[in-house]
Amino acid sequence: MPIYEYSCRDCGTRFEKLVRASDDHAALACPSCGEKRLQRELSVFAAHAASASAPRQAPAGPCAGCRHPEACGFNG
Repeated sequence: MPIYEYSCRDCGTRFEKLVRASDDHAALACPSCGEKRLQRELSVFAAHAASASAPRQAPAGPCAGCRHPEACGFNG
């Protein structure tokens, strides 16, 4: 279920709403003033960050193909 960002054309309030596919977008109302003149805004992409317990990968070697720079064939 995507989270959409909206701004109210009447009072300028910006808010987010979790919208199911079956929800009617026209039925949404501003949480501040109750008006329905909303504009859907462009959202930024959110990436999931690795947690502290997740294993971290070593940086790529000079060839950018291996994860072991000390054993990389390009380290001449």
